[in-house]
Amino acid sequence: NILHAGYGHPLLRAWHGERALLHPSQLVLPLFIHDQPDTLQPIPGLPDTWHIGLHRLRDYLAPLVAKGLRAVLLFGVPTTATKDAAGSPADDAAGPVVQATRLLRAEFPDLFVICDVCLCAYTSHGHCGLLHPTGRIDNPASTARLAQVALAYAEAGAHMVAPSDMMDNRVGAIKAALHQAGRTDVAVMSYA
Repeated sequence: NILHAGYGHPLLRAWHGERALLHPSQLVLPLFIHDQPDTLQPIPGLPDTWHIGLHRLRDYLAPLVAKGLRAVLLFGVPTTATKDAAGSPADDAAGPVVQATRLLRAEFPDLFVICDVCLCAYTSHGHCGLLHPTGRIDNPASTARLAQVALAYAEAGAHMVAPSDMMDNRVGAIKAALHQAGRTDVAVMSYA
């Protein structure tokens, strides 16, 4: 069952079945969720892409969903959280991705919500994983931490979690955590 989570949602089944033509329903809109709730500011270097705060998210997305938008990929933009070596703000219940996921599931129940799973925006050192005291990546600790973050996003309502880091074995660790929590309905997409 856990290996087949990629077929558990109608949109995922359509993505797997439609191979010959690119259709707008196959596109995913990236959303950069700012932790300042009233933010709506352009991102330099990414035309027509915005940092969006929670209070602006519904109004921003409503016309796009009305035009047929079916899926979004959430990236957190923490500016006020205290970053630490473990990336603790990544799965904070008051953090931008967890809050945005809950809001989107309530406001747009048919919208497919994907959450980027990575620690770099949340760690004090800026790396995607946890570090040994020597400064090298601690892969087992990193994969365990990524699994915790993915599970928090699943519990918030994500349909899919998407690790974008480069940690070895993180997909297996995430799938195991989801399975242990009974969340075999949540798909995993690695796009590192």
